[in-house]
Amino acid sequence: MDSQKEALQRIISTLASKNDEIQNFIYTLNHTLKGVQENSSNVLSELDEEFDSLYSILDDVKESMISSIKQEQARKSQELQSQLSQCNNALENSEELLEFATRSLDIKEPEEFSKAARQIKDRVTMASAFRLSLKPKVSDNMTHLMVDFSQERQMLQTLKFLPVPKAPEIDPVECLVADNSVTVAWRMPEEDSKIDHFMMEYRKTNFDGLPRVKDERCWEMIDNIKGTEYTLAGLKFDSKYMNFRVRACNKAVAGEYSDPVTLETKALNFSLDNSSSHLNLKVEDSCVEWDPTGGKGQESKIKGKENKGSGTPSPKRTSVGSRPPAVRGSRDRFTGESYTVLGDTAIEGGQHYWEVKAQKDCKSYSVGVAYKTLGKFDQLGKTNTSWCIHVNSWLQNTFAAKHNNKVKALDVPVPEKIGVFCDFDGGQLSFYDAHSKQLLYSFKTKFTQPVLPGFMVWCGGLSLSTGMQVPSAVRTLQKSENGMTGSASSLNNVTQ
Repeated sequence: MDSQKEALQRIISTLASKNDEIQNFIYTLNHTLKGVQENSSNVLSELDEEFDSLYSILDDVKESMISSIKQEQARKSQELQSQLSQCNNALENSEELLEFATRSLDIKEPEEFSKAARQIKDRVTMASAFRLSLKPKVSDNMTHLMVDFSQERQMLQTLKFLPVPKAPEIDPVECLVADNSVTVAWRMPEEDSKIDHFMMEYRKTNFDGLPRVKDERCWEMIDNIKGTEYTLAGLKFDSKYMNFRVRACNKAVAGEYSDPVTLETKALNFSLDNSSSHLNLKVEDSCVEWDPTGGKGQESKIKGKENKGSGTPSPKRTSVGSRPPAVRGSRDRFTGESYTVLGDTAIEGGQHYWEVKAQKDCKSYSVGVAYKTLGKFDQLGKTNTSWCIHVNSWLQNTFAAKHNNKVKALDVPVPEKIGVFCDFDGGQLSFYDAHSKQLLYSFKTKFTQPVLPGFMVWCGGLSLSTGMQVPSAVRTLQKSENGMTGSASSLNNVTQ
């Protein structure tokens, strides 16, 4: 009966998953259909604009050519009219002179005839008809303003849509996720010399498989990528996966997106649990500061939130031991000199890494892990339920590893930022210089119950960085670490 129920539960889970996948695909199809309609309308509008622009250019060119023809017509007409006027004047004068010369032939008196002949000779010498060019200054030829648009017509007949680059292909095997960086590599299905650059889009998601359209974050874009791979560095891995897609661009247009790929970017993300902190600490999600006023202002905010809420703890918060939530909500989880705050997420397995940076004026702080059963008066490292390294610059400088009220002095400089590596299954807690990845100290133990990141601070503050993968340098050091470090058992022989 039980095995049948388990089998049925698996079938139900498989069907529910498949239904969710189909629903997501239906939403994707509807979204794509809507996109086809919108984009078709857009390209039709752009096509109208392009042709209107062509018509406008042709109209402008036509008007310019018509103007040129009319200007040439006016110039030639003016030249010919001027020449015609001169010829008419010359002809009128010449006809008058001809008439005078003809009449002079009838003069009988020799002396008068001689006078008339001299006058005619003088007038002929000065007559404009004999100085006039009888060649037109311009011709009636207008062939220099004729056009032949046969080539242009052929060009217009070859108008077509822009050549679009093919979709690139992302190679998941060549993609690399390491050190909070993601390198995405792709190739073109065939060589295309006209490709100018690539565009890569990415987004975070908590869903495996095909990217979803509904209820997802917006795509972010990296433009003008000249090569066929790109590395996104310095990421916070606060989602289980990331989607990536790439498109090729020539000088004119971008091509289709590649098939998207989903890469795993899982890392430990947690916040500081305000409800587990000492009253003398001001706590936000990723920072904590010593508050000498006793946290009264913070306490009033907590009470105000409790009055507004239903009293149901956030599902993100992890209960501490067997203490009832009401006690934790009153913020007396730690008291006395245990200026402690815990992380809100328990570590129950796997390898995890986070970093902590202290303010420059911080007098004393501890960084480590603890079981949920850490007592309200217990300080980190002073019980067998917590492990930490402790930094003190008050009165005297000390830097030490602490566990079970035993201390191991560390003969290394205190780094600006401390990296914490917790291998729960391997029973190892190591501390590193976050910048150089130099090993500071490593505890070897066997964790018998889930642990919580723990922090103690006095006269100063700490800032927290989570969503980080275990650095490659740390993974490499793990292979040789056993022969280099002390262990929790070695602290048992060292008194505080």
